[in-house]
Amino acid sequence: MSRSNAAGGTSNTPPKGNNHFLLRLTLKLFAGMLGLLVVGVLIVGFALSMAYPNLPSLEAITDYRPKIPLRIFSADNVLIGEFGEERRTLVRINDVPDIMKKAVLAIEDDRFFDHGGVDYLGIARATLHNLTSSSRQGASTITQQVARNFFLSSEQTFKRKIYEILLAWKIEQNLSKDQILEVYMNQIYLGQRAYGFSAAAQIYYGKKLSDITIAEAAMLAGLPKAPSAYNPVANPKRARIRQQYILQRMLQLGYISQDDYETAKDQVLKVKTSSSEFGIHAEYVAEMTRQLVYEQFKEETYTRGLNVYTTITKADQDAAYLALRRGVMDYEKRHGYRGPEGYMEIPAAKEEAEDAIEVELAEHPDSDDIVAAVVLEASPKLVKAMLSSGEEIEISGPGLSFATHLLSDKAPPNKRVKRGAIIRVTQENKVWSITQMPEVESAFVAANTEDGAIRALIGGFDFNRNKFNHVTQAWRQPGSSFKPFIYSASLEKGLSPATMINDAPIVFDAGQTGGQAWEPKNYDGKYEGPMTMRKGLTKSKNMISIRILHKIGAKYGQEYATRFGFEAEKNPPYLTLALGAGAVTPLQMAGAYAVFANGGYRVSPYIIARITDNSGRVLSQVAPDRAGNDANRVIDERNAFLMDSMLKDVVKFGTATRALTLKRPDIAGKTGTTNDSFDAWFAGYHPKIVGVAWIGFDQPKNLGNKETGGGLALPIWINYMQKALKDVPVEEKPMPEGVIQVANDYYYAENPPGMGVRSLGLSDKPAEEEEKPKDEVKNELF
Repeated sequence: MSRSNAAGGTSNTPPKGNNHFLLRLTLKLFAGMLGLLVVGVLIVGFALSMAYPNLPSLEAITDYRPKIPLRIFSADNVLIGEFGEERRTLVRINDVPDIMKKAVLAIEDDRFFDHGGVDYLGIARATLHNLTSSSRQGASTITQQVARNFFLSSEQTFKRKIYEILLAWKIEQNLSKDQILEVYMNQIYLGQRAYGFSAAAQIYYGKKLSDITIAEAAMLAGLPKAPSAYNPVANPKRARIRQQYILQRMLQLGYISQDDYETAKDQVLKVKTSSSEFGIHAEYVAEMTRQLVYEQFKEETYTRGLNVYTTITKADQDAAYLALRRGVMDYEKRHGYRGPEGYMEIPAAKEEAEDAIEVELAEHPDSDDIVAAVVLEASPKLVKAMLSSGEEIEISGPGLSFATHLLSDKAPPNKRVKRGAIIRVTQENKVWSITQMPEVESAFVAANTEDGAIRALIGGFDFNRNKFNHVTQAWRQPGSSFKPFIYSASLEKGLSPATMINDAPIVFDAGQTGGQAWEPKNYDGKYEGPMTMRKGLTKSKNMISIRILHKIGAKYGQEYATRFGFEAEKNPPYLTLALGAGAVTPLQMAGAYAVFANGGYRVSPYIIARITDNSGRVLSQVAPDRAGNDANRVIDERNAFLMDSMLKDVVKFGTATRALTLKRPDIAGKTGTTNDSFDAWFAGYHPKIVGVAWIGFDQPKNLGNKETGGGLALPIWINYMQKALKDVPVEEKPMPEGVIQVANDYYYAENPPGMGVRSLGLSDKPAEEEEKPKDEVKNELF
């Protein structure tokens, strides 16, 4: 029986049936959701169990062998070249400075040593941030980044993220934390073709990773997120903002002290503006070496991590580079200003003008200290110009002297220096001057005379403008610098330095030649009559050389020259060989003159000393031919001594007297100028160092009526030797056995005065040469 309340209403107590229904419904919903969750977990678990075994092998990480570029070094360990798609220097984790590790962890994964590959707290934090903020925050750990970099694409999909997590777990199970961090520090891309922090330190700061500061480490640590956006070369402002944030994180995490933070925050970073800069100008050496290494290692050359150690030294290479550049620019100054490289329209608005000038000057790259500029204003007394950096400079006084004739209103419009003209400028002692890029080319090579190790090699004025290596590839007429080899041959045919030879005109008529008459001349057109062979070489007399070669036979002269490394087919057996009408390279000349310097031994110039792999294991080591080994002797020691004596006289009394400024009695050499003045040479040596300088145009043309080897090439040689021979003691050679000295000259003991060939061309006959059959004369001439 039911009960009523006092007011006569019904009771508010719910019926028991309703409570049971709600409870059952709740339990069913919970059970259903739990079931769905279990099913979901089972499905995910099944999917993961199926996917996990199918994950890629970790061999790429566990047996980590990254692509490491070919690196080329000088003999004193200066990096001179690097070749490969990925610029990387493999560094072990123990060699990574602690501050670099902390900078990376501060910004990329500060819980790296606490999680198992996936940072769940980081995911929760990033999720909350992304839900409450318009900016996006990631939660990928360093391990996940390693997985993505090695095995996955960068696409933003759920499937890729699942695989990334699975791979991160697998990596953590197979590698230690230090191993994972080491792979990351070496593999990550950091812009400027730099992979890994060691390469980045070299490329951005020009220093080893072990030498970087806290501020530099923070800057590098900001690169992995977006190497282009935070690149200190391309985007210095954005890079600094991120660097400052990383420094704050390092302070918050207790990685650095407050004092360290304050110091690093205010440090001004000196970032290299060009990723291709090295501490030495040896571009021709680097390219020459690359080609030689590729012949041996093929495509592995650029990925195996080969280290190639060359024979050049930084001091020698720097001296040669500066000497050659100075010699070429001195020639340019003597031959006048040719005018601007071009013209452009300069917009009126300043910002537009700066942008237009920057774009235009990109087509006129700088050549070391020879910088391109656009003229803003020009008058005979003052020129204002803008550099590609936006800097405005003023040129006045002596700085305008080179271009004075083209600053006048009367100058031809197409050559006048005026607003919009693209010119070259250079700065010395803070004073700007107008200059120009040279049209003429040059080459210089120096080597040790004892084994042929190349100490310096400059293949041209500017490698970036002209990659043709004139030391190894330019076949040019040697002119008078070839004469010593004809003289050396004559010593083996009975002549001596004291043989009297007539410096008089010589004519081979049509009857003798079988064609046109040939009447060679001395360079200066002057003839001095009878003189010793020694004096003939000292004064570089053509008539003397021709009579000598005609006496010994052009065929013998050609064959004899091959002892020094010259190619017979490049130097035909004609009498013109006496004037250097064949073809040689500067490198050949260096090896040839080394024979006179070292006492008669043939040494082959070489550039590679050894090749090692990335671990330092020697793969190849040179075993050069050496002076002193009888197997390498190509001329008699006495012959080398007599030639050395005569070549020293060229320096003391002849065409190379400028070299006396070195104030050394132990230097020798020979100038060379072709009859048409297409080529200018000087080949000379100290007993331990041989050097060869050459100047000429790529498309042969006259260098100038008064331009000679002594005036063009010799100064380059002198400026190099001033530094190369500094502190090198004077070395005088003893007279070898089998040589006698009579009346201040030297003779073979078997050919004392009065013996052997005493004279040439001193008879009353038109020429002594008529004693030879007509056909023989013809063959020697043509």
